[in-house]
Amino acid sequence: MQNLSKNKIKWIRSLQLKKNREELGLFVVEGEKMVGEALTNTPHLIHFLCVTKDSSIITENPDFETALATDEELKSISSLKNPNKSLVLLKTLPIKTVTTDFRIALDGIQDPGNMGTILRLADWFGVKEIICSHDTVDIYNSKVVQASMGAIFRINVIYCELETYLKKTSEPIFGALLEGENIYKKSVEPKGILILGNEGKGISKGIIDLITEPITIPRFGEAESLNVSVATGILLSEFFRGQ
Repeated sequence: MQNLSKNKIKWIRSLQLKKNREELGLFVVEGEKMVGEALTNTPHLIHFLCVTKDSSIITENPDFETALATDEELKSISSLKNPNKSLVLLKTLPIKTVTTDFRIALDGIQDPGNMGTILRLADWFGVKEIICSHDTVDIYNSKVVQASMGAIFRINVIYCELETYLKKTSEPIFGALLEGENIYKKSVEPKGILILGNEGKGISKGIIDLITEPITIPRFGEAESLNVSVATGILLSEFFRGQ
């Protein structure tokens, strides 16, 4: 196994920028658990694997390049505060054709942690597809990837002109709005599209006009608002309650 070169270090660092990820068609996955998920779920998409001498990841594979890094070298290319023994570069995930009765739509979600958590929630509840507006945070942002805890490999994520997409559907469109119907008193099932809006601005006006089923999580205390990923978990729990 070769050592990690300075040019390779510079190249991996460049993938912290969205424009470079898009140009090269690659993204970074870090840590023993996540790298293990990549090896299990998408071995055909692995482009480069880097490990330290303490890694438990098996590196003998003729299908992709591997390199040995020191702890300091791994720290220099990692986006994590505490780098964890292995890092892999993956080709961007192919868009699949998914047959499903229920999907999530994200309108301008900006926080990578929220995005990653929503992916993880979708994976937990068996939601197969998430539709994103173009101004939603990049799924390949390193913080999104890590927060997804492997869900990124199992959820089909599509970026599109969300308003146009919704205008073409005949499915029920649920939107999380303050003035919506109490989700605890409404009979819902996982059929249709659930829209979640930007952390500060909520769902955009053009999208609100397309919502056919406005819903809300009632407030019983004094908190001003709910974190969007927390709200997603509560809503999904209600949609899947009778399953």
